[in-house]
Amino acid sequence: MDALLTHATSLSHKMKGTALLAMAFGLATLFSGGNVLFGADEARELAGAFVPFVVWFNFMAGFLYVLAAIGIWQGRRWACGLSAFIVVATAVAALTFGIQVINGSVFELRTVGALALRIGFWAVITMVLYRRGKRS
Repeated sequence: MDALLTHATSLSHKMKGTALLAMAFGLATLFSGGNVLFGADEARELAGAFVPFVVWFNFMAGFLYVLAAIGIWQGRRWACGLSAFIVVATAVAALTFGIQVINGSVFELRTVGALALRIGFWAVITMVLYRRGKRS
């Protein structure tokens, strides 16, 4: 019985840690995207040859990241579906970005890395939540 309680507690701590990580990721996304979209001209200059639709997508997705983090913290089952939606939507945005690049749009190489990081981050969270749901 103690082993079950310990496992449930550690799982809860893992989910809370996952939620905090997702929240930090979401807030950082909102800050960085908002800074480029609404900040001083210097922020846009530092962003370089950014692709506006990608910045807008990431900024708007930041709100979903925060919502997913809240759902994870509360142990809501819908957080897994939202996380999966984030992965798919980000992959579609990355594909659209890739088509623009192939067609000759200027871009920052770091955008490729940022999109890959976002897809990977949310794919891992989705897998963690899915596996947790299967055990419940």
